[in-house]
Amino acid sequence: MAERWYRNGVIYNLDVRAFQDSNGDGVGDLRGLISRIDYLGRLGVTTLWLSPLHPSPWRDGGYDVSDHYNIDPALGSLGDFAELMNVADERGLRIMLDLVLNHTSDEHPWFTSARTDPRSAHRDWYVWSDQEPPDRDEGMVFPGIQKTTWTYSDQAGAWYHHRFYDFEPDLAIANPDVREELVKIVSFWERLGVSGFRIDAAPFMIECTEPGGDPEHRDFSVLTELRERVSWRRGDVVFLAEANVPNEDLVQFFGDADGAANRLQMLFAFRLNEALMLSLARQDSTAVARALAALPRLPRHGQWATFLRNHDEVDLSHLPESERETVFAAFGPERRHQLYGRGIRRRLATMLGGSRRRLRMAYSLQFTMPGTPVLRYGDEIGMGEDLRLPERDAIRTPMQWSATANAGFSTAAAQDLVRPVIGEGPHSYEEVNVTDQRRVPDSLLMWFERMLHTRHECGEIGVGDHQVLHVQPAHVFAHRADAPGGSIVFLHNLSDRPTRISLPVRPAGDSPPVEVFSDREYPGLDLCDLELDGFGYRWIRLRRSHLRR
Repeated sequence: MAERWYRNGVIYNLDVRAFQDSNGDGVGDLRGLISRIDYLGRLGVTTLWLSPLHPSPWRDGGYDVSDHYNIDPALGSLGDFAELMNVADERGLRIMLDLVLNHTSDEHPWFTSARTDPRSAHRDWYVWSDQEPPDRDEGMVFPGIQKTTWTYSDQAGAWYHHRFYDFEPDLAIANPDVREELVKIVSFWERLGVSGFRIDAAPFMIECTEPGGDPEHRDFSVLTELRERVSWRRGDVVFLAEANVPNEDLVQFFGDADGAANRLQMLFAFRLNEALMLSLARQDSTAVARALAALPRLPRHGQWATFLRNHDEVDLSHLPESERETVFAAFGPERRHQLYGRGIRRRLATMLGGSRRRLRMAYSLQFTMPGTPVLRYGDEIGMGEDLRLPERDAIRTPMQWSATANAGFSTAAAQDLVRPVIGEGPHSYEEVNVTDQRRVPDSLLMWFERMLHTRHECGEIGVGDHQVLHVQPAHVFAHRADAPGGSIVFLHNLSDRPTRISLPVRPAGDSPPVEVFSDREYPGLDLCDLELDGFGYRWIRLRRSHLRR
């Protein structure tokens, strides 16, 4: 993969149903997304990761898929999808789809056939037990909401396994026929021009599930086969996996048999995300410095995907309890803010108290971490959440385009919207929207545009080696990225206390250092005496090579 387009891109995650409604039925759709494609191009993102858009009963945000080879009629048709691919290609945007392969909806024809006929060809496509499994009350992904991981089907006369809700039965990934079908699904969408797939629940895909079985018994070969089969057809297709596992297990998802990423090219950096949240909560750089230093060395072509706020809850499950409580106290102190005992269901803007300075510093910090940044729709304008909505739907409210009715999302009656718009408080659509921020040069939206376009000129972030620089005071985080194309130092003040620091680095050669991005214009550029405002940030280039990377 000569181009390795994913190394220096910016991924924008959006829910088509909540982005833009084109026909006034209250549900966002593909034609609505097409009408907003120029907004995304101007913003500076390079890849659109679309949350599930397959036919679905929509009991779990579309992750309960009932047909992997089509588009949900409420969102449009395959023809509309083809048109989206055309307009995205014209603007240099790539499309990444959510790939839900661990399970299906219980309304999927495969499962309907499997549970109604023991002789069905699809019976062995799911995981069954004739006896009540001894571990049916263990391993729930949604504790407090989900009661079991095995459910009895009267129609089937057997128990079926489901890592998630009981309406999402798990596929038997060990079945060769299932594996062949997974390849067909990926190949189908790849043939329509899709450039990447976000693999949902990757660790559960490789579990060798059986009643009372060992959850640590895993088979990575399904990931290897999927990558190999698809790569023969199109070499630049990228797989981005959701694998929230300890550091020592991560490299296996990349695959390192020959020193290259021969399974998956990208993984979400969950450990780094937890450390970022902890450092922001403490206003101390120690956690993120340790996490950055502890990141496993990736195989060739491997890449992290960094994020601050994803489409689910802020998952703090791998933090020690005391550290998790620290983040809860800072960003989700109320019970209604928290979810599953491990996470926070708020947007970053509200977690940071609506402080634009702190928001900008936090996103600057994320976008300078090693890897490819992922941005959730609406975060570029500082959207909030609706805690009246259940579970993770709190942050899945319609995009706020303007101060007009329904935030410019839809012309439908308010009660017909797929989800209510945020209509009250400091993060309501009348206070926070694209149209108003477009008119203000110093708005969060305009800042994001400048930041994203600047980052595209800093290829060292995506492909370089990152090193923590030890400076004082502890509320300042300093690190550098070095690559054949140059070297850049990044400074972030996690507190509101202004400070001055001395960097333990010197410019390379005769070129003077150059400030490429900062929270304000700082006078002078003496690396031995650098000023940094409260919640300030500075990107300083030490060296630039004009050779082709």
